[in-house]
Amino acid sequence: MALKKQSELSALLDEPACSHNKKSKSGCAKPKPGSAAGGCAFDGAQIALLPIADVAHIVHGPIACAGSSWDNRGTRSSGPSLYRLGMTTDLTEQDVIMGRGEKRLLHAIKQAVKEHSPPAVFVYNTCVPALAGDDVEAICKTAQKAWGVPVVPIDAAGFYGTKNLGNRIAGDAMVKHVIGTREPEPAVGDGRCIYDINLIGEYNIAGEFWHVLPLFDELGYRVLCTLSGDARFHEVQTMHRARVNMMVCSKAMLNVARSLEDRYGTPWFEGSFYGIADTSAALRDLARLIDDPDLSERTEVLIAREEAVLRERLLQARPRLLGKRVLLYTGGVKSWSVVSALQDLGMVVVATGTKKSTEEDKERIRELMGPDTKMIDDGNPRALLDTVKELRADILIAGGRNMYTALKAKVPFLDINQERDFAYAGYTGMLELVRQLVAALESPVWEAVRRPAPWEQSCSLEVAAVGG
Repeated sequence: MALKKQSELSALLDEPACSHNKKSKSGCAKPKPGSAAGGCAFDGAQIALLPIADVAHIVHGPIACAGSSWDNRGTRSSGPSLYRLGMTTDLTEQDVIMGRGEKRLLHAIKQAVKEHSPPAVFVYNTCVPALAGDDVEAICKTAQKAWGVPVVPIDAAGFYGTKNLGNRIAGDAMVKHVIGTREPEPAVGDGRCIYDINLIGEYNIAGEFWHVLPLFDELGYRVLCTLSGDARFHEVQTMHRARVNMMVCSKAMLNVARSLEDRYGTPWFEGSFYGIADTSAALRDLARLIDDPDLSERTEVLIAREEAVLRERLLQARPRLLGKRVLLYTGGVKSWSVVSALQDLGMVVVATGTKKSTEEDKERIRELMGPDTKMIDDGNPRALLDTVKELRADILIAGGRNMYTALKAKVPFLDINQERDFAYAGYTGMLELVRQLVAALESPVWEAVRRPAPWEQSCSLEVAAVGG
């Protein structure tokens, strides 16, 4: 495959659905040297599609690009586990020099189809074969014709740009090659109207989607597809028939929602399932766009019931969190949606990270925290600890890579990013968030590690005795 054309990359960056996309600021920031340090375009494309559980995901490139792919994201599947099997062509210097990359890819696709019988194969192009000039798209067409299985090329070489650009490249591949190639099965209900919806940018981290799904079932929604948490290939094919699309994860796959609106007239909105207020707002927005008075009425009844039950269950724990100061260092949708959840608990968010946040994310942060809120773009350990000390934060909530930074500084820590083991979405997720916050803040280890060590105490007594 030839390198992705500059015009195609520009089109993905110049996303018309972004509200900050004005003449004064044409599209998203163009990639700059070093911009892929926090995750390259390949990384963004792979993690966006890897949760499609029954697909064979093949990384065409050196082993380093796929060496740590297994279980690198805490997404859960209710069935197939093929997505957790790392597949790569494992290119070496000899393969590049001798021009064997395309042959290795064809053999890898054949092996995946013969051994695992997947409904589809996704091939991720990386930097080395992109620079070597491997025609990945032609190989995918040849393989699809030879073995009768859809083979989807995802041209996301890491040097194209950032992780967010990779998310969009992945979404663009789904729109071009997958969505609209199959019709959904007829809905079977209990006499009520069944409304088909999609959730875009929902990755089912730690099984979060399963906290929300019972609410949809009760209201009469059928989730055609979550792109891509706990998804199946045939579900992605049917996304064009949804009545409403909900953008869950900030602007990562905004181009998918916009393309479906352009092609099929499907309305969409952006929402979050973190926190009581945001979960209720998302359910109301769905009902509003469906425009069914009966659905809206049932939605209000469900919200009133769930909020009453949840607030009652939070009565004992909320005073233990009230007024606690939080430093939140994350990005994207969580930079503002988790703020809302913490404020629902009476906690004070003293600063939030915005390294991977869009202009819209930052505007939402200002709405929640005020115009003078502190936003952190530099997340190196020294800067984070200085901020904790300066703002007198009681707890650091961030990604797993910051855990040891917090522990060495004797600061309570809660993992909020994709590697976490606990689900915080929906009304049920709020209870789990409270449990983990209380456990982190009230752990007896903090009192122990902040006391002087026994030998330091004895030394102090000896010095005092000698001085006396």
